[in-house]
Amino acid sequence: MAHSFLIFDFGSNEEAAQQARHRAEGWKQAFRLDKKLLLKFDRGEAEAEAGGKEAPPSENGRILLMLRLDFSDHERLSHQRWLERIPSEALFRDAQPKVIRQGDAEFASVAERFEALS
Repeated sequence: MAHSFLIFDFGSNEEAAQQARHRAEGWKQAFRLDKKLLLKFDRGEAEAEAGGKEAPPSENGRILLMLRLDFSDHERLSHQRWLERIPSEALFRDAQPKVIRQGDAEFASVAERFEALS
């Protein structure tokens, strides 16, 4: 399986993060990417300070949208196309996109962090 992570830093802009989430959910539905495109928010310290409750982050809070692309080996071309398409979209381009591929040094820590998010 070809796994890759895309990390987007929206700073404290909750509205932009939710618009990006909505766009990704639309892709999942339109292109039948249900288990191939998973997304989670990492709000870091803001969520921990709120006692784990669902609360919007404070002005100092940082909102990270983490996308995991999970394509099988025979879908390498689709995987590559999504890796190129998502960061080039206007909503995502302004959020400092970072692509982490399976061979990268920080891949294991990012994968662990992604799995720890609910």
